[in-house]
Amino acid sequence: MKLPVYLTLLAESESTLATSFRQVADAHGDEPDVHFLCLTLAQQCESHREKLDPVIARFGGAAADDEPERLHADAIEEPRSGPLGLLRDLQDLYLLASLTDVTWTMVKQAAQALQDAELLEVIAGCEHETSVQLRWLMTRMKQAAPQALIAAK
Repeated sequence: MKLPVYLTLLAESESTLATSFRQVADAHGDEPDVHFLCLTLAQQCESHREKLDPVIARFGGAAADDEPERLHADAIEEPRSGPLGLLRDLQDLYLLASLTDVTWTMVKQAAQALQDAELLEVIAGCEHETSVQLRWLMTRMKQAAPQALIAAK
């Protein structure tokens, strides 16, 4: 069974996303909505990660050689500044959140096949919150794009 590979990927994706949300919050403190909402979303990601712990304990984690290197994404290391930097940072967050979202979908398919009620319960709340994160990121990028791409110098 390779479900532990995806559970490990999911846990790492949530941790990476939480770290990245915090980095963007810190870098864009001059945008109060971005700062405070990114901190809130980072806490959500950490909560998702914690909810996965009992599931990973039950199924086991992936062995180091079980997870191909290409199945992970790095956190945002150097947030950018200015309007264009904000837009690029939001875009990077969107990509990380998309990886997390599609991984929740794959794990959900496995949970349904296994008829694993505990895992399906975890997925229900976390998958929904991740989709809300994606919608907020898209909305905020749409809001930032005109400023960053037309008005900024």
